Amino acid sequence: MPPRTPSNLPSTPRKLLPNRQFYRCLSCSVRLAQSQSQSQPQDASQTTTHFGFQSIPSSAKASRVSSVFSSVASSYDTMNDLMSLGIHRLWKDHFVRSLNPGVPPFPPSSTPQKHREPWTMLDIAGGTGDIAFRLLDHATHINNDHESKVIVSDINPAMLAEGRKRSLSTPYANSERLEWLEANAEALPPEIKDNSIDLHTVAFGIRNFTSPSSALREAYRVLKPGGVFACLEFSHVNNRAFNAVYKRWSFGAIPIIGQL
Repeated sequence: MPPRTPSNLPSTPRKLLPNRQFYRCLSCSVRLAQSQSQSQPQDASQTTTHFGFQSIPSSAKASRVSSVFSSVASSYDTMNDLMSLGIHRLWKDHFVRSLNPGVPPFPPSSTPQKHREPWTMLDIAGGTGDIAFRLLDHATHINNDHESKVIVSDINPAMLAEGRKRSLSTPYANSERLEWLEANAEALPPEIKDNSIDLHTVAFGIRNFTSPSSALREAYRVLKPGGVFACLEFSHVNNRAFNAVYKRWSFGAIPIIGQL
């Protein structure tokens, strides 16, 4: 597989110039996080982090997030439809198309071609399989790649159970192309080996991490040289008029929907 240029995606993937030198883009973030952790050691029990609009002890965030997702696992995508007016599906479609997952077919040529290894993709915080199914569909139907696989990782067993149930309506259920892993993105288990992942994705999940820098270090560890880290997440709105509408919807409608 030819090396791919990694990208950090605040909302949608960015296309980089094809002749740009290949490197893993997480290195600078990792070094910065490491230097900060070394120069400013802190007791985890005394640090705080955000949870919605609250500041809570960092040690409590994982259990709070787990409790929320356990209660909404079966209605998670319906809630996203209501909160985003269905637009989250378009964002996810664009996200996957821009990444072009899977091994592209060889161009027509009479020259013998070297076999290219199928991709191993890791979708973090992907319990319901929404991104994983799209990745496999694209690899299969666009790139005619029937071998690349996705490991769906989530810290919440209820979300993974919902994903397994939904996979039964896809061609990938009980196949070697789809795996489910209960794991913390900030400390992945040993079975996810160093330099083993071609594409590492996280969609609308990084905001729920207690320590995003730890998750980035793990992403850097497991990615192959030239592998791709792709993050789909909400960002700031620059247009003033739209920002006003967005804030009204975010602070007015979404909290009410979340309580339904």
